[in-house]
Amino acid sequence: MSRRVVLHVGAPKTGTTYLQDRLQLNARSLAAAGVHVPAGSPLVPAPLFHFRAALDLLGQDWGGPPGHAEGSWESLVRKVRRRSGTVVVSHEILAPAPADAIERAKAELGAGRSSELHVVYTARDLARQIPAAWQESVKQGRRWTYQAFLRKLEHGKPWFYRALDLPSVLGAWGAGLPPERVHVVTVPPRGADRGVLWERFCRTLEVDPAAGPQESTEANRSLGVAETTMLRQLNRRMKRATRREAVFDELIREMLAQETLVRTRSQPVRLPPRLLPWAEAETERWLDWVRGSGVDVVGDLADLTPLPLAEDERYADPDNVAAKRQLDAALDALSAMTTEAARRNDPDRQIVARARSAAARRLQG
Repeated sequence: MSRRVVLHVGAPKTGTTYLQDRLQLNARSLAAAGVHVPAGSPLVPAPLFHFRAALDLLGQDWGGPPGHAEGSWESLVRKVRRRSGTVVVSHEILAPAPADAIERAKAELGAGRSSELHVVYTARDLARQIPAAWQESVKQGRRWTYQAFLRKLEHGKPWFYRALDLPSVLGAWGAGLPPERVHVVTVPPRGADRGVLWERFCRTLEVDPAAGPQESTEANRSLGVAETTMLRQLNRRMKRATRREAVFDELIREMLAQETLVRTRSQPVRLPPRLLPWAEAETERWLDWVRGSGVDVVGDLADLTPLPLAEDERYADPDNVAAKRQLDAALDALSAMTTEAARRNDPDRQIVARARSAAARRLQG
């Protein structure tokens, strides 16, 4: 039984949500074409299953109740080993994994003479990826200003930069693998059809993109400067424990960030012009590594070139947003939160309502 394991390790903010959802949506047709996407159960679809497996491998425990990820990695490995053909494992939090986790993953997923391990890394230009990374950190509960984030980024400190530094990620994950088994997929430039990214990713799976015809509507959508700053201020008013609860993700990341606040988005968050030379130098370092390593490139390396602001676009500083614009975003958020609170079934509230009704009937009788 021959097996080709394709391990997609990131990077964050490179269309991973879209790719993972499209894999899930087309799991049956892909399986018919020999490409398998392991899932936990009908209640634990592949994206969630792979997320928990990655958490377990990394020894982390967030995004759910304590212990929710325990045993998930072993379960994923068992499911992979039961399959022949191509098996896909995908989650972006794997990108900056420590050496011991990387060695374990490679050893267990690539075990056996008939098993061939491939590593895939999707890469995006820094001018788009860095602003998206800051927004994502705020959605996850971080409270730092854009400038504080950028200062740490320039020194390679935040988790996001360890995850998006292409040479260090692929130097670690690709160690010991033939370069033709390490794939860099470039994210198409702004404005391109999302299907292009799917087509490129399918090349690493060695499958016809038509085997996954159902298009995904999922996207980790971007916010504007006012909305992101408002969320950051909200994070400052909440305790850390609250920001780590699963309900925080449900309300903030999904309902507010993905649904409510994107409808009236303010100016987009951009890379400050002062950092463009730094981003260009970092990109050149990436490209030198890619060319020298001999890894497989799917797409166009020119897609990684960070572009300056358009001539008619003015840079908007997320740390200097007018109070009125933040207030507008806050009122939109408050309206959505109030509507959600009224919609949800609260057993205690229902008991009180029923008691009041019964008392009213008694008084009337």
